[in-house]
Amino acid sequence: MPEPARKVELPIAPPDGLPASRGARFDRLDALRGAAMLWMTGFHACFDLNLQGLIGRQNFYQDPFWTVQRTLILSLFLACAGAGQAVAQRQGVPWPCFWRRWSQVLLCALAVSLGSWWMFGPRWISFGVLHALALMTLLARLLATQKPAWLLALALACLLLPLGWSHVLFDSRWTDWFGLATRKPPTEDYVPLLPWFGVLLGGLLAMGALLRRRPAWVGGALPRALQPLALLGRWSLTYYMLHQPVLLGLIGAWVAWRG
Repeated sequence: MPEPARKVELPIAPPDGLPASRGARFDRLDALRGAAMLWMTGFHACFDLNLQGLIGRQNFYQDPFWTVQRTLILSLFLACAGAGQAVAQRQGVPWPCFWRRWSQVLLCALAVSLGSWWMFGPRWISFGVLHALALMTLLARLLATQKPAWLLALALACLLLPLGWSHVLFDSRWTDWFGLATRKPPTEDYVPLLPWFGVLLGGLLAMGALLRRRPAWVGGALPRALQPLALLGRWSLTYYMLHQPVLLGLIGAWVAWRG
């Protein structure tokens, strides 16, 4: 097991406005994550309505209106995850705390795989967003202390490599998670390591730069109207696991009520 990360002591009342205690929340980051969750909910609601034929026949797999939205939502969510790892590094969050949260993400990812196998059969989710988060946050935790220039080079390599090279070796369920497959696998959610780890590293680098140069932008107060978004962002994993069953249940009840 890796050695525990060295604790970074912050002053009791930091002049830069950052939370001083280990594990303290950054409301602005939580609100940004909450906004991503709301956008995702709207997207999934449309997807579920489409399954029932209630909004016409939309092609969520090829229509740019939907595919671009998915890319933006996922990018925002992963960038927030990377930013969270930069905050954890700054606050000196120890490995036991990391492992506790990481195990929750991993268990939820396994639950998604089992549930999708029951719902979608051969299109079950073997490496979706939660699987990606489990792997990428662990890698980001291990790499967070590296020099920013090295992390930037790695992020660019992650983003660019899939654009120029692929191989049939990565076309199976056991290897497609790496992101160098020659074709998109038949699955309902697919978030491979490449290029998406580059996005998460981008969030880590951006937050690290803000913490060093513009900490008040991160630790400043949040308008009261946006506080519900921050609350949602703090419970993002629980919300993620519950929102689709709730949406499907509500839509199914509506369809049944209409006869």
